[in-house]
Amino acid sequence: MSPAVSSSDPRPHVLPTRGCRAVLAGAAALTLGVLGGCSGAQGGDDTVAGQAKEVADRAYVSGDGRIEKLSAADRGEPVTLTGKTLDGQAWSSVDHRDKIVVLNVWGSWCPPCVAEMPELQKAHATLEKTKKPVEFMGVDVNEAPETAAAFMRRVGTTYPSLADDGGAALTALQDKASTPPATILLDRQGRIAARVTGETTSATVTGLVDDLLAEG
Repeated sequence: MSPAVSSSDPRPHVLPTRGCRAVLAGAAALTLGVLGGCSGAQGGDDTVAGQAKEVADRAYVSGDGRIEKLSAADRGEPVTLTGKTLDGQAWSSVDHRDKIVVLNVWGSWCPPCVAEMPELQKAHATLEKTKKPVEFMGVDVNEAPETAAAFMRRVGTTYPSLADDGGAALTALQDKASTPPATILLDRQGRIAARVTGETTSATVTGLVDDLLAEG
């Protein structure tokens, strides 16, 4: 069951959920010798590049997965998000103003983004079967479209994603998704109605969608 929202309180409703999976690991203090020992013990990539990636993964810090919900009266101006999908197709949030739009800001270089991708795919598949008026769109950042597309194919993500556009998409999202992963839901008027900062789950996304659909 989704958390209740009090319409009398104009502030965003913040609910703690699961903790952030990414933990600071003191990467700057590690030498290559220490890296080699850790990698060997864990059966990881023993190349310098592989060791550096493992340290970067452990050092990445994202949001804590908290949920923020805004009552209809307190939502800002509609979002106008435009761009090209990873396969080069033009897309605009304006064309989906009659739907609930789920936007997930991500990158394949971001460990919690990778961890939550199956959950988002599960939510997408669940809602697609119900034929509810919901649109899913990824917003890839800080990597080449070819890299992002290859990752999505590898993990079996079937909803589309916008290609990195140098930060224009993050600006269009009214600075509500500065650190991936972030999942933003737009209401039928295109306004930001809910946000998950950090890793999310299928149950959270489908619950937020159902809340917004219930508004009529």
